[in-house]
Amino acid sequence: MQSDIRVIHVEPFFSDEVARVPLKFGAVVMDRVTYCQVRATVENRRGERATGFGAIFLADFWGFPSPLVLHPERDRAMREVVRRYAKVVEGYDGYAHPIDIFLETEEELRRVNAHACAELGLAEEMPFLGALVCASPVDAALHDAFGDVNSICTYDGYGRDFMAQDLGYHLGSEFDGKYPADYLRSAYIPQLPIFHLVGGLDKLRVPELDDSDPQDGLPVSLDQWVEREGLICLKVKLRGNDLDWDVDRMLEVSRVAHQVQDGRGVERMYFSADTNEQCEGPEYLIEMLHRIEEADQRTFEELLYIEQPTERDLNAHRFDMHELSEIKPVVVDESLTTIEDLELAMELGWSGIALKTCKCQSSDLLFIAKAAEAGIPYTVQDLTNPGIALIQSVGLAARSYPLMGVEANSRQFFPATSEPEGKVHPGLFNVVEGRVSTASIRGTGFGYRMKQIGRTWGDG
Repeated sequence: MQSDIRVIHVEPFFSDEVARVPLKFGAVVMDRVTYCQVRATVENRRGERATGFGAIFLADFWGFPSPLVLHPERDRAMREVVRRYAKVVEGYDGYAHPIDIFLETEEELRRVNAHACAELGLAEEMPFLGALVCASPVDAALHDAFGDVNSICTYDGYGRDFMAQDLGYHLGSEFDGKYPADYLRSAYIPQLPIFHLVGGLDKLRVPELDDSDPQDGLPVSLDQWVEREGLICLKVKLRGNDLDWDVDRMLEVSRVAHQVQDGRGVERMYFSADTNEQCEGPEYLIEMLHRIEEADQRTFEELLYIEQPTERDLNAHRFDMHELSEIKPVVVDESLTTIEDLELAMELGWSGIALKTCKCQSSDLLFIAKAAEAGIPYTVQDLTNPGIALIQSVGLAARSYPLMGVEANSRQFFPATSEPEGKVHPGLFNVVEGRVSTASIRGTGFGYRMKQIGRTWGDG
């Protein structure tokens, strides 16, 4: 294909970002994190060159949780894996589509991860999920550059006119003659509902606020956020090991939201619940759902799905999710890193999958095709994505068919990180009636409009 790219140069850049308020999920609290941005220069077979960009938080708290390795060591390892994978991609031999480049370097990513962790003397190797987080901004930069160098929106490059290999080559004969574009929208939908995150430490009502809370003009408590943005979708972080607290928290979040929205004529809310692997088994959630249903039928009906209740290693803990899935859909997240993970999850009774751009754009496109053919739902979650990472994530949701909407919570926890992008894409970073607008996503690549954003790129 004339549109295939050769990688010329890949540069990662890192910055330390401090949270406006701490984010608690599962058993951890994230109050600062490394933001990784990547710039990639490519050339197509016509000899044309362009530069693309990608970004992600290197959230070791999520991708590399470990009682044996401290956060500074995990962060150092993730930065090193980014640098080494960037060199792997930079050394890729020949021209190819970005999806093929990722799939053909995936095993090398595993080796890079193992070698880096060993050389740094870590007590535990970073799991492949963490390695994917490290690879994701590099992968994104190639997809963005692919669109730019070929003067197209990147999503228009996922069909037969731009891909030498169909999905059958990667996913088996049932996908012969099919391409990622067959499972995507032909254009961005104009608006998307966003899921607002209610973290484990978040305050729900104004009377709970005190002098320790930020006074920067942005909301702090949940009722303030719902009032300001007209939120209709809430993702509630639960403990997963304190049933009374989880039931009360779910019911109280619902009460707060409805007290604001009922007066506005909003007929229903949409909730998801996430215990981030803290449940010992599905029985915990079954009991929780029964108690919520008994206490408040409305909240129970408005709960769309449960996300990743149990530990991420599906092979080590083959929990049967069928009974839980009959009550509410159960979506696999941290456990999902490969197509084999998806297939095993379906055997075990999981209902659907959570997509994250931090698991790589290339993988997400394969997951979408598999989910569509299997007739299962998928959601688009984020990793508190700021800046262009949020633009990519919202773009993925707006060009696909996720359940309800897209998670977008960096405006709550890291708003300062997105200030340059927010000026160019105000409709993406400001929520109105619970939705964001995709009108500003335009042009080639992922539609970032980097020249107008005008970020200064430092040394990596």
